[in-house]
Amino acid sequence: MTMKAFVRFRAIATTIAFVVLTFSMAVLPVAKGQAPPSNLGQSPAQIHTLKITVLSTMLVGDRKGIGEWGFSALVEADGHRILVDTGAHPETVLRNARDLNIDLSDVQEVILTHNHWDHVGGLMTLRREFMKKNPAAFSIAHVAKGIFYSRPSPEGEDNEMIAIRKEYEGTGGKFIEHAVAVEIFPGAWLSGPVPRKYPEHNWSVKGKVQTPEGLVEDTIAEDQSLVLNTPRGLVVLTGCGHAGIVNILTYATTKYADRPVYGIVGGLHLFPAKDEPVDWTGDEFKEFKVANLLGAHCTGIEAVYRLRDRAGLTRKSAVVGTVGSTFTLTEGIVTGPLAQ
Repeated sequence: MTMKAFVRFRAIATTIAFVVLTFSMAVLPVAKGQAPPSNLGQSPAQIHTLKITVLSTMLVGDRKGIGEWGFSALVEADGHRILVDTGAHPETVLRNARDLNIDLSDVQEVILTHNHWDHVGGLMTLRREFMKKNPAAFSIAHVAKGIFYSRPSPEGEDNEMIAIRKEYEGTGGKFIEHAVAVEIFPGAWLSGPVPRKYPEHNWSVKGKVQTPEGLVEDTIAEDQSLVLNTPRGLVVLTGCGHAGIVNILTYATTKYADRPVYGIVGGLHLFPAKDEPVDWTGDEFKEFKVANLLGAHCTGIEAVYRLRDRAGLTRKSAVVGTVGSTFTLTEGIVTGPLAQ
């Protein structure tokens, strides 16, 4: 073989070997225990159909349902159904769901935003009632780290979740405790404990909490929110927003950068706030491009109106939440005549 022919042969052989190696890497399965290659540049999952229905809050906007000092909302997103908080009184959410002709028997998961009585009071009623028909109903509860910490008071233990935990697990229910944020289904991001960049003091309790570091002021550090990523922007669902709604929105942008906020639904705990922090919050809403606010529970009626004016929203897009109020991607906020 001449030198010229040998060089040509070696070039052809090298090309064939490269093609075979490339093909093998493409079709061979990833070894067990080995992480698959990441999809660089892949966009976060989005939710395309969404409906949120308020099942517990202070006001009723129509003739159906009863109001209470509490919060609960049903989230229906791309076929997933999950309840956020369970109201204050044992029967409220159960009764309101029936009044609104909403069947909760196939809801398997619930999110408890924090330990307070007005968000966890209906859990055991819902679990016991619906497990008769469906043993998996309300069998999984997502909570954040710290929700079971003791809250001692002169009258005794002030954290009802400690007793509820034993009772709930006794029915076969399972708590999933989150120390960090997690995607619980595609497009649905549960914040876990929220970093508090800004000094929003959005809580009223003055008690203490027993942490691994000792007895400290109870800032409700376990407060968590649900962030839903949709084509129209983020929809943020809060229980009380004790972490501060601006802190919550700021944290959400670490997961979903440069996304406008299409909606905020739930309690913001601004009812006792002075004008200055409410105005600051409204100004921040502009920065986050907040398009809709369904301010329920502890947001405060006056605070909703002030946020509406400050953020440049309208009577249609900033509304006081009532039992039966809904928020969808197609219609925005729909509420009873009392709150219109």
